[in-house]
Amino acid sequence: MEKTKAKYRTLIVDDELLIRHGIKHYMKWDEFQIVGEAANGREALEMIESLKPHIVLTDIVMPIMDGEELTRVIKEKYPHIEVIILSSFGEFNYVRSTFQCGVVDYILKPNLNSEELLSVLKKAAKRIPELYLDAPSHNFDSSIEHFIEKVFDGDEVRNEYITTEYFPYQTFFLLGIDMKQFEPSFITTAIEKVSSLLQEHDIAFYPIKTEDKQVIIYLINSSNDFSIQPIVFELTEWQETIGIVKSDKFEKINELRSFFDSLLSLIQYRFYFPDNKLLVQQDLPATIQTCQSFNLEWFTEEITHERFDSAFTYLKQYSKQLTSQYMLDISEYKAFFTNIIFNIIILLGNMKCEIKEVEQAKYSYFRRIEDANSAKEVINILNEFITKVNGSIQQDSEQGPSNIKILLEYIDRHYMEPLTLTGVAKHFHFNPSYLSNYFSTHNKEGFIEYVNKIRIEQASKKLLSTNLPISEISTSVGYSDHSYFCKVFKKQKGISPSGYRRKMK
Repeated sequence: MEKTKAKYRTLIVDDELLIRHGIKHYMKWDEFQIVGEAANGREALEMIESLKPHIVLTDIVMPIMDGEELTRVIKEKYPHIEVIILSSFGEFNYVRSTFQCGVVDYILKPNLNSEELLSVLKKAAKRIPELYLDAPSHNFDSSIEHFIEKVFDGDEVRNEYITTEYFPYQTFFLLGIDMKQFEPSFITTAIEKVSSLLQEHDIAFYPIKTEDKQVIIYLINSSNDFSIQPIVFELTEWQETIGIVKSDKFEKINELRSFFDSLLSLIQYRFYFPDNKLLVQQDLPATIQTCQSFNLEWFTEEITHERFDSAFTYLKQYSKQLTSQYMLDISEYKAFFTNIIFNIIILLGNMKCEIKEVEQAKYSYFRRIEDANSAKEVINILNEFITKVNGSIQQDSEQGPSNIKILLEYIDRHYMEPLTLTGVAKHFHFNPSYLSNYFSTHNKEGFIEYVNKIRIEQASKKLLSTNLPISEISTSVGYSDHSYFCKVFKKQKGISPSGYRRKMK
């Protein structure tokens, strides 16, 4: 026999009886069911507890408790209930505050018509997973739902009858199904599949509501020797990329909240362990090796000097280390890769590399990283990007090394000599003013700034690795004037050469 789809239970709240009746009889409700009417917010809250609506359609201005306060209370106590606001033209300031609480939409009363109302109701319905639609009226009665809510609120459970009736076995655990990689319409199918598999075993199970409607979580009550592996096998055979996580077992229902929070963390960690068919706490590394900050300055220098192999090798090694930081926020992880891709494109563009194809594809890379469901997928996108860049660079290199690379390498080899812009220009048969402009255009520092930077870097190394007098070190890196060397050193390092040696040693 075909299952009849449950309707979206809707509560109408308005202090005007005529408005409530008008809405009730104004349209053909079809998939929606009016389960009650209330004249103010306080009355509505009393009805919500017993009627369990999926949608509340409320006026904004009402006596006793208005729609603004009602919305706030609903979203605090019943975050799964969707709220639609009815308002007049002059009430937008109130409406705006309700949007901060997460209402679906608002409808202006003077413009109210059946087509617009139905459209907004359907918009609300799309935000309600089938799990929430069916559970209160079909699979699970409201008493167990209320019982679990009380446990979540931290209330000590003393009702032995309800505990025995609904939880007949000695152990509990939580099972989470991560559906983020699938279309929203697929969630209903997944819920039916998981529920049917669970029903085949001698266990008790109940859905737990979450703010993330692409995650399904079940509270499982079973014997201590029950194994979840057959269910995991069936699910992964059915959908290879489905994400499954499981909490540790616990014996007291009062521990539910802490295990629930741990399970939510596991669901986030799945991003870093996409190959685990089932992720449990024991799969996580006991210790995480500290990941140093990415050395962007060094990386930029390597790119600027066209030492691409060393730059990209370092980037790949760092990305591998970063991926081991499974507690790192996923958005922060993705931001690193979008930022580094953006920086590479800017650097290569400034170096006049022919990267038009890579430049045009950058937004595609950004989108794909943002949509990626695993760190492994992000790394693959990065490797694809590096391959593209190397292909463009290879085409450039076949046309000979760039002038800026030749200039930088010449300075790197001769920094200890009395280099001047005029002297270098003469060596390369350039006009000095042309060389100055060319250098500034193709390098982030001007000629003098770059020479000073290289010299101070070398001086810093000698200050730490030798006991040579500072005056001798200044001469060895190309400065004939010791006081000028000290001035440049302090400008770059923020400390005198002698202070630097003392501090760093």
